[in-house]
Amino acid sequence: MLVEAGEEGLSVWKISHHVYNACNSLFHPIVQDDVRKYVQGYLLKNSKLPSSLIERVRKGIYRLNANNSFSQQFILQFRDEKEDSTIEKPMKDQSLSLF
Repeated sequence: MLVEAGEEGLSVWKISHHVYNACNSLFHPIVQDDVRKYVQGYLLKNSKLPSSLIERVRKGIYRLNANNSFSQQFILQFRDEKEDSTIEKPMKDQSLSLF
């Protein structure tokens, strides 16, 4: 999700909303405010060092740290997967022959 956000990054609310949607289920419901608090704490704790995987762009906005080798690998893998999925296969001719 942060790879797709790119240089602009994403707000804590949007990140926590994605996490909430991914983890919430009918049989194991979770409270969205609890998810937001957890995500906010996680992002604050894991963005303090300059070498962290996540960096704070401005108040409440986070992105992948471009100076971190792991985040660079995530970005490259995501771009490769995205390019592979956009390659279209030629359509097979399904028309009926007249002869």
